[in-house]
Amino acid sequence: MRKDRTEMSEDDDRSPPLDLRGADIAESSSKTRNCSGVTGPVAGPGPSSMEFQAPYPDQVLENVLENVLQFLSTRRDRNAASLVCKSWCRVEALTRSELFIGNCYSVSPRRATARFARVQAVAIKGRPRFADFNLMPLDWGAHFAPWVNAMAAAYPWLEKVYLKRMSVSDDDLTLLAESFPSFKELVLVCCDGFGTSGLAVIASKCRHLRVLDLIESEVSDDDVDWIACFPESETSCLESLIFDCVECPINFEALERLVVRSPSLKKLRLNRVVSIGQLYRLMVRAPQLTHIGTGSFRAPESVAQGDPEPDYTAAFAACKSLVCLSGFREILADYLPVIHPVCANLTSLNFSYANVDAEQLKSVILHCHKLQTFWVLDSICDEGLQAVAATCKDLHELRVFPIDAREDSEGPVSEVGLQAISEGCRKLQSILYFCQHMTNAAVIAMSNNCPDLEVFRLCIMGRHRPDHVTGAPMDEGFGAIVRNCKKLTRLAISGLLTDRAFSYIGKYGKLVRTLSVAFAGDSDMGLKYVLEGCPRLQKLEIRDSPFGDSALLSGLHHYYNMRFLWMSSCRLSPQGCQEIARALPRLVVEVFGGENGELHGDETVDILYMYRSLEGPREDAPGFVTILQ
Repeated sequence: MRKDRTEMSEDDDRSPPLDLRGADIAESSSKTRNCSGVTGPVAGPGPSSMEFQAPYPDQVLENVLENVLQFLSTRRDRNAASLVCKSWCRVEALTRSELFIGNCYSVSPRRATARFARVQAVAIKGRPRFADFNLMPLDWGAHFAPWVNAMAAAYPWLEKVYLKRMSVSDDDLTLLAESFPSFKELVLVCCDGFGTSGLAVIASKCRHLRVLDLIESEVSDDDVDWIACFPESETSCLESLIFDCVECPINFEALERLVVRSPSLKKLRLNRVVSIGQLYRLMVRAPQLTHIGTGSFRAPESVAQGDPEPDYTAAFAACKSLVCLSGFREILADYLPVIHPVCANLTSLNFSYANVDAEQLKSVILHCHKLQTFWVLDSICDEGLQAVAATCKDLHELRVFPIDAREDSEGPVSEVGLQAISEGCRKLQSILYFCQHMTNAAVIAMSNNCPDLEVFRLCIMGRHRPDHVTGAPMDEGFGAIVRNCKKLTRLAISGLLTDRAFSYIGKYGKLVRTLSVAFAGDSDMGLKYVLEGCPRLQKLEIRDSPFGDSALLSGLHHYYNMRFLWMSSCRLSPQGCQEIARALPRLVVEVFGGENGELHGDETVDILYMYRSLEGPREDAPGFVTILQ
């Protein structure tokens, strides 16, 4: 299971209709560039004839709009402007430099590049989030190839690409490197399909590369020394290099030379094959680093052979600008004190791979008074969370991951740790908390103590577990969260929950955009409450819950406004899914299950994934996917 350890902004905006053609864009562009109040000299019969032309009112408006819209930076504002009228839609498209595609199948690359002609940065999301938990079959799709081919023809000035949960091949990376001479930033989050061969092409051919971030991605070992492919004849422009997910060995000497010739490098996250001794050498040569991922954090082999150890503490102390620490893979806790000199300045600390206990954590966390983001394993127990609550008064985000994700494991954190956090960290805005048991009282306390919560994800790993003190369902706890946390936009619920909990969400969760449900609910009424009561719901993920066709059909009025709905191991029939497809022809309804992709009336749909799309059914669906029409 790939743990949910990296997220991008959940700014779920409705995209305006992408219905403009290239000719319309070209015509509008020409008008906008040439509409001045007085034209320049024009050749005519006389030696110095001048011709004055009054511009059309629409031309003046578009000229003004083009300058005004340059100042709109958020997608929400730009999308709202594009919906005013056709003229605004046209000008907004011409001035948009950043393109966000929340679902790679919601629009075709051809349509997107035809409408938005001046894009310099592209962000695309592919598979839904449940793919991280092995709930999405392999080879489902989300290929980058059609997108990079379209962009290569349409955007020669492209500078940035961000991909999340996409299938990216080495050929895609090669085309990317060869098509955009000014390319600067590549971020691949939870992607797969490529290897060190593709990275080598990016390193060698993207001469202006500033960011190469590989985050939670699967990178195959092609036995290619990709680090050595960065040009050595010139100063590097690199500002961020993240490759902690790359499992294969790297050429450390080449990495060290790269770091030395990268004076602008601020972020460096290393993989587990980089030892703490090698980290020391890099830090000494790059004291300007603000973000460090340590790689392995244990004694190097040279120490075992009797060589003296470097002064790691001094190396950390020399990094005066360091604000973010992560890594700590294969950690030896005896080395934790070496980071003490930087703890006072840290705003972000990621211990989600560090198996440390409460006492070991205390030696570090007691110095971290400025900490705003903290990710950690539940090995720190409730006692460790109490230390965090006592020290980190400015904490905004907390994620507590399980060291053992089995349902029947003994959970070392509980309602005690959650309540301590709510009492000590009143500025908390986002929490992800894995545990084995919880109480309504602790969740209610968090809703009262942390009213600014925007994200609340409580994952009780055991199925259908009630309040372990009173034996009551967890309805009142989650009800308090949606009632008291007025800014809540993302919610994940679990434990023993009845339809009452869903009624609370429908009644009070008016800003909720993302809802994740696992092993919860009594009947179809639960889902009906949500679909009828949450007007801003964009993403709905449901697994192993007792919702059937009646619940599914209750959302007909809302599905066109959502980005997607995922339901797995529920009680859906092929007939119910087919009815949705017939009623909403612009919705793509994919079902997984059955033999050879064929479903029969007496079967239950294993997985339903449906999403809005301007293009209709995709052409690259694998055999196990049936697209209903």
